[in-house]
Amino acid sequence: MVAEGALLWEPTEEIVSRAKLTRYVEWLGRSGSSYEEVWRWSVDRPDEFWASIWDYFDVIGERGDGPVISGTMPDVQWFTGSSINYAENALSRVEGVAVVFVSEDGARQELTYAELRAEVARVRAGLVRLGVERGDRVAGYLPNIPQALIAFLATASLGAVWSAGSPDFGVPSIVDRFKQIEPKVLIAVDGYHYNGKDYDRTAAVNEIAAELPSLRATVWIPYLAAAAEGQPPQQAEPMPVHTSVLPRGEVIGWEGLRAEEGPLEFERVPFGHPLWILYSSGTTGLPKPIVHGHGGVVLEHLKSLTFHQDLGEEDVFFWYTTTGWMMWNYLIGGLLVGATPVLYDGSATHPSAAALWRIADSEGVTYFGVGAPYVMASQKAGIQPEGMGGLRGLGSTGSPLPPEGFAWVAEALPGVPLGSFSGGTDVCTGFVGATMLHPIRAGIIPCRSLGARVESFDPSGKAVVGEVGELVLTQPMPSMPVMFWNDPDGERYRESYFDVYPGVWRHGDWIKINEDGSCVIYGRSDSTLNRGGVRMGTSEFYRVVERFDEIADSLVIDTGQLGQEGRLLLYVTLAEGVTLTEELERSLCQALRQELSPRHVPNEIRVVPGIPRTLSGKKLEVPVRKILLGTPVEQAANPDAMANPEVLEHFRP
Repeated sequence: MVAEGALLWEPTEEIVSRAKLTRYVEWLGRSGSSYEEVWRWSVDRPDEFWASIWDYFDVIGERGDGPVISGTMPDVQWFTGSSINYAENALSRVEGVAVVFVSEDGARQELTYAELRAEVARVRAGLVRLGVERGDRVAGYLPNIPQALIAFLATASLGAVWSAGSPDFGVPSIVDRFKQIEPKVLIAVDGYHYNGKDYDRTAAVNEIAAELPSLRATVWIPYLAAAAEGQPPQQAEPMPVHTSVLPRGEVIGWEGLRAEEGPLEFERVPFGHPLWILYSSGTTGLPKPIVHGHGGVVLEHLKSLTFHQDLGEEDVFFWYTTTGWMMWNYLIGGLLVGATPVLYDGSATHPSAAALWRIADSEGVTYFGVGAPYVMASQKAGIQPEGMGGLRGLGSTGSPLPPEGFAWVAEALPGVPLGSFSGGTDVCTGFVGATMLHPIRAGIIPCRSLGARVESFDPSGKAVVGEVGELVLTQPMPSMPVMFWNDPDGERYRESYFDVYPGVWRHGDWIKINEDGSCVIYGRSDSTLNRGGVRMGTSEFYRVVERFDEIADSLVIDTGQLGQEGRLLLYVTLAEGVTLTEELERSLCQALRQELSPRHVPNEIRVVPGIPRTLSGKKLEVPVRKILLGTPVEQAANPDAMANPEVLEHFRP
């Protein structure tokens, strides 16, 4: 075990002086101010802070003469009278490499800014020919390939609205998402390559298109067919089978969409005009279609990527993600600050568990981000990352990273600070994280992000320090949703975040904020362990259990209900060749008793073949709890929103 708070890295005077955040503080005329002082100003005077972000980055657009902020949550307006376009800001540069693409099968492609701008212009012209106008929706069923980025930027340039799903999503899951938003155009691949195998999605695309009566056109990208022929995807036309059974609208190939040159123009839209639609996980009920605006995303990503990731024009930025996770949207935000995003399509562990580390090395990545489970899996696999001499920072998100993960990074990558971040799809960013000015301590997130007034509320709604409470935001951020799609009176939006504390955003995580402004995330507050009146986040439990080499993965469920204590059940997936012996059970229980409390010794330990996870890798604690309390498996979770739906059967009571 590693002591929480153990010092692992400290910035040198040179690192602090070079940090982009330091330059901004100097520009503000606040030299000598501590981070906490600047953060306090950013949340006490959000109008001044967010106006400074627009001015400091020289955002392209018209500011207008309206107020920076008006109204109160959830009915907030930002930069009234302004106009802006995300794509215009993302494509403002004309020289250098804009983006790098790498695939699992070894393919690699670079696009310069000139090439990217030309491709966006062509696809923009193609979308116009298909009748796409401002406010129309364009949907992508695409892996993390350059065509996804190009199609998004072309869509945004028109003031149309982008929405994407990864082709590993099942048909019902995609239909549940896209049917709500009524897209005019669907852009899809014929299949994808993952973990050494090809997956044909032709039939799936046809099924999806048949469920979308709003479609006027389907654009096929023959990704698998082109790879088999050794060609870039845009140079192959769809096979006849792709066009013969689609029920409605025009059908063309990617080459047909980009066939004609056109001007690269940008429709400037109001600050809160819809940019893209992201979705809640959709494990229960219809996924919530979360709409973010052009202006809010531009300002938030400029701030976060520059001051918290310390990214700029000299950087190569790689975060492992698919188009179905908000980290894809965050990754491509690297274009806003001039960094070069690395798009990767493939498995994180093929041909070996070190696959992502090798890509980070070969591409000269300077900032590398992964989900917390990959860090822990790398530790367990005994991986020793090699090379990566230019790596300046490592990011972790998706779930709480235990102190042991911090310590492993410090040992495996000496001198590289690990920034653990937490936020969500809801805001498309992290609202707690790190900077290059903060020391890195095991298990600790160094700071609350600039402009994010994060607090910890006790059950009575009082802000507390040094205690675990509900993570809330008591001031708005511009990247909060401008609305949910098809929620005209805002009822669904208000119920999602503002039903517990009126006028205060409740995020649904447990957090402890320390005296110095640092914090610890303890997992979802709706999957709390409440034993004998002692509440605890599940992350503390997993930290103990998953330290054992014999345990590959785990899930803990408290079946207690209001006024009635239930059973504490621990599910484990064992490492290869391991069996659950009485000795291993005793060791697990003893560790939990000593390191948590006697109340947290499970009533039963059960072996399962896998732990249910969403497509973005999050453990499904709440649906499993529902199953144990009597909800039928088929109602507790949407299998098409899961990475491994077959394992749910093993959690029947």
